[in-house]
Amino acid sequence: MDGKGRALDNVYVERLWRSLKYENIFLNEYKNLKELKGGVSSYFEFYNSERYHQSLMYLTPDEVYFSGICPEESAQVEAA
Repeated sequence: MDGKGRALDNVYVERLWRSLKYENIFLNEYKNLKELKGGVSSYFEFYNSERYHQSLMYLTPDEVYFSGICPEESAQVEAA
């Protein structure tokens, strides 16, 4: 199952879970599973629609996805 570069493949997912834990789960005291699901759902909505990401040139993931252009490509176009 383990392959070359496997640890690097997981870095993005690990960072996402770290953000979820530190920015939402550890800050809220969920009383039951229903509250937890609602809180996580609203966090992912915030994470994708409102939270700016440095690696995406301070755009949201939704802005990048729906624009159809990669932030690195747009930076190269602007530099030229």
